[in-house]
Amino acid sequence: MLKSELIDKLQAENEHLTRQDVERVVAVVFESITQTLEKGARVELRGFGAFSVRHRKSRSGRNPRTGGNVFVPQKHVPFFRTGKDLRARIDATRG
Repeated sequence: MLKSELIDKLQAENEHLTRQDVERVVAVVFESITQTLEKGARVELRGFGAFSVRHRKSRSGRNPRTGGNVFVPQKHVPFFRTGKDLRARIDATRG
């Protein structure tokens, strides 16, 4: 699902809101999650999952094109872990 599709679905389910209002709400939610992760904190949405930041150490990698070694610097990356309810619903539809 694209962000625009999410906005369309929310707007269709909440006809009393304008598209601009829905866009603003979605932007605020995403920006809040982003700002929290920037601070290194965790965002938990019960039943859905949790966003957190993980630290990756620097390492020696391999350039797939040339086969040569390259240095990969340390970095922090976003990580998402699904909630129990979400995992169960996906498993039920795929099983």
